[in-house]
Amino acid sequence: MLGLMQERPLMISDLIEFAAVNHPDEEIVSRTVEGPIHRYTYKECAARSRQLAKALDKLGVQQGDCMGTMAWNGYRHVEIYYGVSGLGAICHTINPRLFPEQIIYILNHAEDKYIFTDLTFVPLFDKLAEHLPKVKGYIIMADEEHMPETSLSNVICYESLMATADDDYQWPTFDERTASSLCYTSGTTGNPKGVSYSHRSTVLHSYAVCTPDGLGLSNAETILPVVPMFHVNAWGIPYASAMCGAKMVMPGPQMDGKSLYELMESEGVTISAGVPTIWMMLLAYMKENDKTFSSMQRTVIGGAAAPRAMIETFEKEYGVNVIHAWGMTEMSPIGTACNLKKKHDNLSPDEKIDLSLKQGRAVYGVDMKIVGPDGKKLPWDGKAFGNLMVRGPWITSGYFKGEGGDILDEEGFFDTGDVATIDADGYMQITDRSKDVIKSGGEWISSIDVENEAVGCSGVAEAAVIAVPHPKWDERPLLLAVKEEGSAVTKEDIIEHLKGSIAKWQLPDDVVFVDELPHTATGKILKTKLRSEYGEYKLPTV
Repeated sequence: MLGLMQERPLMISDLIEFAAVNHPDEEIVSRTVEGPIHRYTYKECAARSRQLAKALDKLGVQQGDCMGTMAWNGYRHVEIYYGVSGLGAICHTINPRLFPEQIIYILNHAEDKYIFTDLTFVPLFDKLAEHLPKVKGYIIMADEEHMPETSLSNVICYESLMATADDDYQWPTFDERTASSLCYTSGTTGNPKGVSYSHRSTVLHSYAVCTPDGLGLSNAETILPVVPMFHVNAWGIPYASAMCGAKMVMPGPQMDGKSLYELMESEGVTISAGVPTIWMMLLAYMKENDKTFSSMQRTVIGGAAAPRAMIETFEKEYGVNVIHAWGMTEMSPIGTACNLKKKHDNLSPDEKIDLSLKQGRAVYGVDMKIVGPDGKKLPWDGKAFGNLMVRGPWITSGYFKGEGGDILDEEGFFDTGDVATIDADGYMQITDRSKDVIKSGGEWISSIDVENEAVGCSGVAEAAVIAVPHPKWDERPLLLAVKEEGSAVTKEDIIEHLKGSIAKWQLPDDVVFVDELPHTATGKILKTKLRSEYGEYKLPTV
């Protein structure tokens, strides 16, 4: 017997309309590419999203069409999120930090009909357009006054396009499993692979972001998503914020420490979210200029493991609670969040930070398991580590257009490529990427653990650890470090610092100082390039 509940599909358009009705005066504040601060309400955002959908409909955009976006975090990008998906088309966010060859591949593979671009990226498309034969036109996100000179053909001004329609538009209703957005991940081998999200998965993911055991987002918060809207839909924050009516503050292209701090202070930001490299810049600015927070209470750190020194600085020096989170493009992306349990209330501050170093507990909707080389499940004892696998209603079942073939095991779990432990309370900790773990004398060394401890050494700005061949031990760790400006830190200083926190056999065999470390398009250290450059490095212990 079926229950007698109404059959209402989960639609992304319902999120912005809910915000417009129930939180009409809450603001979306944006630092624009043109310069000035723009502010309007959820009610106005909903109206302009309907207006955009109607204008695109007049332009001939149909359900199922892919519409590319290359844009910073801002109000027009939010309108595109809702207007494109609400129409039934697919919002395809493109990471501008990828190599041009990757961008060309992605755009052609997705078969984008039109591309929305911020002013910043018009020169890039001037160079790429000849390689994009399927693109019908380029919609430049500006008004007529700020339209740039360009060699692009079929250029459309965003505000002029908007002027072709009013906001009297009825959102269509369709199967909630319909594709809503598309992101490509460069974390797989070969060409980037597309992950196609649905209306259903996006709405369910938004619920998870809002739960107290997720990111705890609510109407009481003012959130500044530093994580870009072209990186896994800004971790779902533009959708979740509408669901709960949280004020959103968008940083635009200026994500340096000074610009972020000024925006946080002027808009009363209470929670933010971003990758460790962003927080390194913010904390450096605050330290150099003797700044404190007046409203910030929490920050979400994901995308890469947060070093202990960073968590301690936020917690002890600035009174900001760190939520260490983990996920990936294939997971929409939220998988875990490190919120403490009631049983942890009486832990000391240092013990709480010990726990905060883990990536946290799965949010409802995410099942996890760790398996050994034989594929058998390993115990949740905080010691056994193996390949981390996940499944759930907002986790991919396969890559766009079938790339990569069947990617799930017989139980429907997706292999994340991470190596992890899970303790008895369900707290998961990434020990490494499966391809980055160092196998030395039959033992595994976590490059992440060594890196995070090295960054805690005074004078070290950033660190990366890779495996280097060794005739006796198979592999040994090599530490590559970037000094803070003006620092005189030495190899001996770093090794001595590490002796206090990791086992002797885990210590790097050598330290090499470099001017900078290469990063991926999402801000992670590009270890493939480091392995290519230093793979034949001769260690002093050989």
